Order: sequence, then C-alpha cells, then structure tokens
Amino acid sequence: MLIRSVLAVALIFSFLAGVSADDRWPQFRGPQSTGVVEDPNLPDKWSATENVAWKTNIPGLGWSSPIVWRDKIFVTSVISSADIEPPKKGLYFGGERGLPKDEHRWMVYCVDFRTGKILWEREVHRGAPKTTRHLKNSYASETPVTDGERVYAYFGNLGLFCFDFKGNLVWKQNYEQRRTRFGWGAAASPVVYKDRVYIVNDNDEKSFFAAYDKKTGQEIWKVEREIGTNWATPYVWENKQRTEIIIPATKAVRSYDLNGKVLWEFKGMSSIAIPTPFSKFDLLYIASGYVGDQRRPVYAVRPGASGDISLKQGETSNQFIAWYQPQAGPYNPSPIIYGEQYYTLYDRGFFTAHDARTGKEIYGKQRIEPNITGFTSSPWAYNGKIFCLSEDGDTFVIQAGPEYKLIGKNSLDEMCMATPAIAKSSLIIRTASKLYRISKGGK
Repeated sequence: MLIRSVLAVALIFSFLAGVSADDRWPQFRGPQSTGVVEDPNLPDKWSATENVAWKTNIPGLGWSSPIVWRDKIFVTSVISSADIEPPKKGLYFGGERGLPKDEHRWMVYCVDFRTGKILWEREVHRGAPKTTRHLKNSYASETPVTDGERVYAYFGNLGLFCFDFKGNLVWKQNYEQRRTRFGWGAAASPVVYKDRVYIVNDNDEKSFFAAYDKKTGQEIWKVEREIGTNWATPYVWENKQRTEIIIPATKAVRSYDLNGKVLWEFKGMSSIAIPTPFSKFDLLYIASGYVGDQRRPVYAVRPGASGDISLKQGETSNQFIAWYQPQAGPYNPSPIIYGEQYYTLYDRGFFTAHDARTGKEIYGKQRIEPNITGFTSSPWAYNGKIFCLSEDGDTFVIQAGPEYKLIGKNSLDEMCMATPAIAKSSLIIRTASKLYRISKGGK
C-alpha cells in the first residue's frame, strides 16, 4: 500500500513537471501575454544555418504566430491556387486589394517540436474569399490558442475551429463574413480562460464579442459592440479584485466581466488599435499608435474601475489611470516590460524606455539601425536582453536596462511579421515560407 502511494505521488510530480511553463507557449505572446521568459539555455545568436535545430516549409501565406504545447507546434495558413502578390515591406499607402477569384484553402498545421515534421494538416474551408485584405495582411493572421487538450484556430473572416491534438475536428462556429475598415481584413486572436473561448470580431457591419464552451462549442453569450474595425487581441486581466477581459478599440477601450457586462471604459485612443494589452506591477498597460495620428497614447490603468474613466482635457492621470503618455504608443508591435522598464518598439525602427510604474521617460527614441524597412512583430525578452525582429528577418538584440545599447544582430534573410514563440530552450520563428526552431548548437 505504501509503495503504491509513493508511486502515485511520483506520477503526479512527473505529470506536473511535464507541463511546466517552459514547454508551453499556448497563445500570442505566451502564457501571460508578456513575451518574457527566463532560460539560460536560450540562444543569443543565430542565422539561417547557425543554431538551427530544423526548418520546415509551411505552404501558403499566414502571419499568425506559432504556439507550442509540449511536443507539438500549431500554426495556421491559407493556400491560394494562384500566384499571389508578395507583400511589400514597411509602411505605405495603397495596400488595399480587390476580392480574389481563385480558390483558397484555410489550413491548420501540427508540427513535431523535435523534428519539424508536419504531423497532420487539416483544411477547414475551401473556396474563393468573400472578403478582401491588405497586401501586408493575410487570411490567417489570427494566432491560434490551446489549453493542452485542444487547439482553437480562429479565422476572423471565416469562423472558429476546434481540433483535438490528433487532428480530429471537435466543433466549429462559422461566421458571416463582414466588411472591414478599408478592406484590410482581420487579425485579433482568440483567448481561452478556464472553460471558455473568447472571440472579439470588430468589423464595419456588425461587431460582437462572444464566449463559447470550449468543449462543445456552444455559444454561452454574445454581446454587440460598436460598429468599427479593430485588430487588437483581447487580454484576460486577473487582478487582485476580479478577472476581466480587456478589449482595446478606436472608439473606446472597454473592460468586460466574464458574462459580457461592461465594467468600465475610456476614450482617447489612436484611430487604429492593434497592440495587445498586458499587466505588471498591478497595472494594466494599453497602447495604440497609428503613425498618421498626433495622438498615440499609452495608458497604465489601476484595478477596480467602474463607469467612464476617460481623462479630462489636460489630465495625465486620475483615480484609475495611473499614468498616461500622449505620444508613446506603437502602431503594430505590442510593448514589453522587462525588469522595471516599459519598452516600446516602433514600426519605423525606433526604441524607447519608460519607467513601468510611473511612465517617466528613461530614454527617448533611439534609432536601432539606419535603413531598416520596418517592424511588425512584437519584441520578446530573456537573459537580460530584448529581441526585436524586423520585417527583413533581422533580429536586433538590445541590452536591457536604463541605457540603450545594441549588442547583436541575427539574420534569417526572409520577410518576417509573426511574433515568435519560446519553449523548451528554443525559439520558434515564422518567416514568409518557413518555420524555424532555433536552439543552442541546433539541439
């Protein structure tokens, strides 16, 4: 009896060790949406051949990020039957494109973490798209999410699809395809919290926020939102007072409880909302920064708010907004906190640091390198360094701390816009055509 009890305890500890946080990257920007880990075995240097464990071709076009759960990597893509116009790098006008007439295939891939072999692929839809996209967007820009038993792949212009880890379709929710602002397409990723999957679908016809039972796909509730397209992934904020879901948007940032009721809101965002919120030091950080706007704000919000907490003219803080920076918000990349600093990577190749608790500037805009095309991927950090992946496929390594210092550059020589995943002492980086696993010595 004693031996049996000891064995049972050993099995429990073995199971817990097997699902430790360092072998999971279940959603966009990782377990807490922060993009930060600590692992001395993670690589500082790489190239298309150096410290490469493997690289695998991923068919089609998709700018969703990879996610990881133990020995499996999941990623989405859409394959066109015709040649497609390659995306241009950098910021520019004129990226709107008409409705494609050729057949497309919406795909979910499961990749073996150890070998890079595609274990299974599943087609969730086939046909000509019914909505347009920006040249730099894709029909697979939403990052899937997993709870360790199932993977939830969301295509904002198509629907939500749930697979088990063997590739069996468990359930699906098809959506009526809606027009987006300027025809640019969708990008907001799903989130899983406890027994539910949460979806925000902000468009220019009929926006909504919905919760689904993650096991059955049954709709638990759906609330209408103001008409208007946004591209920001929602954030589940577990603070000392309650759990709430934060959705940034152009017209108003809103917090919802787990039943879809609005708790608080504030106005004063940029005209385009893309970066994902996150929390640290008992504060919630929200930013938006369309490059064509004068107002590109960052807000740090205290928990416990209710009603309208918008700043009044001339205010930089109030009871629930701890601090505010009117022109520090990025356009595409989500900011990051590492140590005590709040770092911002700007699309045009600048980098800044502020005090995360007070918002005070530590250093102003530093140009990372002349002639950079641009940045879309969000930065990540580990081992005293911050990593910034450019659209050219170059990762710039910046020393963390109160002084700016560029200490490295790693090149993959192919366009990159997806934010990498980090798991099991490896980086999983998606380029325009490939998936890389980067690790020290290529192990």
